[in-house]
Amino acid sequence: MTERTAILSLLETPTIQGRIINVTHMLPYTIAKPAKGNFELTGRRDHGAMYSGIESLTNDWQCVHIGGTGPIHYDEEQSFSLDEALRPALEEQLNQLSRAMVPVYLDDESATNHYEGYCKTVLWPLFHYIMWNDATDGRREAREWNAYHHVNQQFANVVIENYRKGDIIWVHDYHLLLLPGMIRDRIPDAKIGLFVHAPFPSSEIFRCLPKREEVLRGMVAANQIGYQTFSYARHFISSCTRVLGYESTPNGVSVDGHHCQVGTFPIGIDTDKVNERRKSPRVDDTIKAIGDLYAGKKIIVGRDKLDLVKGVQQKLEAFEYFLIHYPEWHNKVVLVQATDPAISDSAKLETRVSEMVAHINGTYGSLEFTPLHHFHHFIQPDEYYALLSIADAALITSVRDGMNTTSFEYVMCQEEKQSPLILSEFTGTAGSLSEALLVNPWDHAGVAKAINDALCMSEEEKKLRHKVMHDHVISHKAENWAHSFMKNLMSSIATEEESADTPLLDTKLMCQQYQRAHKRLIFFDYDGTLTPIKKTPGAALPPQDMLHYLQRLCDDPKNIVWVISGRDQSALDKWLGGIRNLGFSAEHGAFMKHPASDKWINLTEHMDMNWKHDVIEIFTYYTERTAGSFIEHKRCSLTWHYRLADPEYGAFQAKECQNHLENAVLSKLPVEILVGKKNLEVRPTSINKGEIVKRLLAASEDADFVLCAGDDKTDEDMFRTLRKSNIPDEQLFSVTVGTEKKTMALWHIPTVQDVIDSMGKLVELNR
Repeated sequence: MTERTAILSLLETPTIQGRIINVTHMLPYTIAKPAKGNFELTGRRDHGAMYSGIESLTNDWQCVHIGGTGPIHYDEEQSFSLDEALRPALEEQLNQLSRAMVPVYLDDESATNHYEGYCKTVLWPLFHYIMWNDATDGRREAREWNAYHHVNQQFANVVIENYRKGDIIWVHDYHLLLLPGMIRDRIPDAKIGLFVHAPFPSSEIFRCLPKREEVLRGMVAANQIGYQTFSYARHFISSCTRVLGYESTPNGVSVDGHHCQVGTFPIGIDTDKVNERRKSPRVDDTIKAIGDLYAGKKIIVGRDKLDLVKGVQQKLEAFEYFLIHYPEWHNKVVLVQATDPAISDSAKLETRVSEMVAHINGTYGSLEFTPLHHFHHFIQPDEYYALLSIADAALITSVRDGMNTTSFEYVMCQEEKQSPLILSEFTGTAGSLSEALLVNPWDHAGVAKAINDALCMSEEEKKLRHKVMHDHVISHKAENWAHSFMKNLMSSIATEEESADTPLLDTKLMCQQYQRAHKRLIFFDYDGTLTPIKKTPGAALPPQDMLHYLQRLCDDPKNIVWVISGRDQSALDKWLGGIRNLGFSAEHGAFMKHPASDKWINLTEHMDMNWKHDVIEIFTYYTERTAGSFIEHKRCSLTWHYRLADPEYGAFQAKECQNHLENAVLSKLPVEILVGKKNLEVRPTSINKGEIVKRLLAASEDADFVLCAGDDKTDEDMFRTLRKSNIPDEQLFSVTVGTEKKTMALWHIPTVQDVIDSMGKLVELNR
């Protein structure tokens, strides 16, 4: 069994009905068009791990790769634009490759404002914890945001043109964060994965983004989102909770009946390709040349893009600290630093680095010795692998990095020499390479000590550390990353489909049964069913279209319509009191008012309510300690709301409060706790919505159609009562609003608006 076969066997490669559509900002080739002849396609230097992982999927599934062309190189210029007459020739050349590729054609202005504009000046700095300093009038930001939206829409158009039912769509990185939402809007049942290769900042940083809500909504439309590290995934979930108020778990986010799984999938490299390249004769020749150039010296190697997050400035400052405090290494060690030019190159940073190089060499060097060799240009692959192979230590001091694959490539190149790796703890690979010497790049003394420790390390320790890192790199390849993400996505989709114990409401069947019926019972919850959940109870105003349909349903003499809510009498009278022939039950069944009556009946007037004093005391304790929380007083129940509190702290306090109530109150008094959406409610045990439904069923035993809709745990009492009743299943439509929940309902419906639309369909039948 080959190594690859063993890997895939362990992963238990699942089958899919369609293809995998991989979507990246650019195709894996740079494109040139000479004046004569065919297009010239050259593999891109960047994102090699991502492209290798994507390519590995073609070994097991049929794949399509959609991506932008990038700037096309002509003889004397480069442009994103490509004459339509030349496009078929390019597409034919791409299709002659090992996998199907579909280019996305962009105009120069949109492409530039998208990538060099919004991606590189707004998203990229923010994701790397760099705040913007430029104050503008907003026109540039608007132009770049419009371009970002437009380019995402262009990609969505191409994806949808190539989509077939059963396909899985895998979107990559921060250039296309709106794409999942755009696809979901047009293909509601699409299977979508999103992997963000960049870091994701804490919610306190992310919330500074002016278009934060649009970006998050675009992302959570995916079925699964992957990140390099757990902290990035946690930050994303926290942002969804804090910015949009979505319900979340440690594993994902739920919104509007859709669950978005969020997980950690550390990327690897193509180790076979690295081994092939590093063992080439040209690399051997370069190793010999470098060895001759720095004969007798310890070689520390660094290779980074020259941008703020790669920590080149911090590295040079730490190296100077090393030369000052470890003078025994003077004339014995050199730092060879290669810095690739970056699109976001800062002239100020480049000047600062050049000044530091001159300062270090002028202060600590001599005519015979130069301690720091800085090369500010793209080095050739042969030079790169030679440097990694000959190094006595590698120094990576990124201040923030999504995934630094140089560290993995260094480990592979050190199979023979086994030199140590000094790695910033702020890189995405730090959690994977635990045997590296982890450093804080802002701690110059700590980095200097790590350099000294690396150069003084015993051969035995080098060997032990390298073995652990090498074992990780070869067992977590780019191929493993891609298959792991895809397997997890397919598994979560399959689980979601299989666990749909409550099928989507069949409105056609419901309408047919509604028309046949002679007497109909219709029960609605209010919050989360007839109107969306709001942060404050008083803001849950009834939508006008809902009021119209509700009145029309009540006007039908065959219908008996009730709103059975946790709201108190005054709220129901205020918002729904104008509806003729509508029955009410308030406070989860504590009060009821029959249709065409103006008198509320108190079903709890003989109950002892002295338990309220103990509960108020506990609720007050947590209210004083949870900013944004408050107590809602009802005649027969008490509710502690924390929807306006910090989402994470509020949820923590709610659990503490619930434990407190269970220990201090429930064990002594005849009450129960209802855990609602961002609230805790305490009520008498004998009062619940199920008891009201039981009363109404007994009063209308000849009903041959029952519709009951609700959204939370308090409504499960109604669904449970209906399940136990003698109503035939074909006449019963118990409907929970939302998905991903355990329920006694027979059907589910995704959102409040879907409930209202279904009411409209029933009303239309009476015309």
